[in-house]
Parts: sequence; C-alpha cells; structure tokens
Amino acid sequence: MEKFELACTYLKNEQSGAAHNLFTSLAQKEMKNNSYKAGLYLILASECKSRQGKDRKDELLEAAKFYLKLAKKDSPNASYAYQCAARCFLRTGHYDDAMNAFELAQRYTPKIIEERRSIVIVDDSPAILLRLKNFLQQLGYGDIQTVTDGKSAITLISELVKSKQNPIVLLDMDLPDLKGDEVAKTLLESKPDMSIILITADEKTTPRVRKTIGLGSTAFVQKPFSINELKNALDASRLSEIN
Repeated sequence: MEKFELACTYLKNEQSGAAHNLFTSLAQKEMKNNSYKAGLYLILASECKSRQGKDRKDELLEAAKFYLKLAKKDSPNASYAYQCAARCFLRTGHYDDAMNAFELAQRYTPKIIEERRSIVIVDDSPAILLRLKNFLQQLGYGDIQTVTDGKSAITLISELVKSKQNPIVLLDMDLPDLKGDEVAKTLLESKPDMSIILITADEKTTPRVRKTIGLGSTAFVQKPFSINELKNALDASRLSEIN
C-alpha cells in the first residue's frame, strides 16, 4: 500500500515518470497473483504516459489482455473481467476487440428488462436527423431530442444532467457554430463518463476524430450508416457505464 500511495503522490505532483515506474512495478507483482488490482495499476500507468504526452496504448492493451485471461479463469466474475477488457480496448480504438469482449460479458450477465435511456441528437442536417430518429424508434428508443448547433446542445445536455438524467449523445463533427470536438470536450469536462457517439463522414483515423475519441467519446459511426451500425455504437456506449 505504501508504494501505491507513493505512486499516487508522484502522479498528483506531476512526477509522471516516477509514478509510471511504480504503477508498472505494482502491476507486474499483482499479475503473478492473478489479482484484479493489476489491471487498475496498468490503467494508472497509462494515465502517467498520457500526462507525459506519450502514447498510452501499450499499458491499456496489456490490461485488456490480462482481464481476458482473468475472465477465463474466474467464471463467477467473468462478466466484470470481460467488461474491463472491453473498456480498455475501447480506449485504444480497438473497437472490434471491444465489442467481442462486451458480447462475451453479456453471456455471463442475467437477462433483464432494460429501461431505454434518453437520446440527444446533435446534427444540422434535417435528413440525418430524420434518419437517426427513425432508426432509434425502430430500436425501441422513445425519448429522443434534437438540436442543430453546438451551443444549444451544450445548454440542453447540461440541463438534462442537472436534472439527474444520463442521456446518450449522438454528435455530428461539423456543426454551424462549434466543432464536434469542442462540444465533446465541454460536455466531458462536466461529466467525464458521458456517453458520446460521434456521427461523421470522417474516417476513424483522421486527427480530429482520434482527438475526440481520446477525450473520452465512447463510439464512432461513419456516414452513411446502417441501423445495425447505429445499434452497435449504442451497445458500445453502454461500456461507459462500467466503473
């Protein structure tokens, strides 16, 4: 515990390199014991990398693979382990691996009747708004609100959050007033676990999409899209609920 507290102190004091080394050492020790703490330590080590302006994928992928290993060994907690793996894969942009892990987690999760959450669509194209609303209604969503610019989106979503609601946001990257990455940054600063699905004609690998994904958006849909692609993105957004 002393090493963990020291590593946290290093991280708090912006001594990210020293914190990274300690968290990595702690992770290696806990991995030998098949302890879930190892994954946490690797995630914290990845945060140290991020604060240094370095790529944090290696630590997150190592954590994801470790959680997959635990899921196969620890059947009673397999759902949790697969969900943790999915979250790590999601943060590195490995969407197929994330969805595979998430689907495996569902096999260990009792079937329950799910209450559909509210949806906020942010897009200035009437055609896209109509298409999204139609698809969402087919998927069983009834509480759907739409806005056509970034400022209105921030105002509406902030009000929903203040009223204890937890909407899923479908966010276009090209809005008439603010860019999608600016809107996402503002929303995630107030609620880091908000589920934001990017809706854009851009490729997933373009700089601004990668930047917005790095901020914490939970899924990506490229225009033009099908109802199945939207459903997959909504499923992925549920990963944001994993602690």
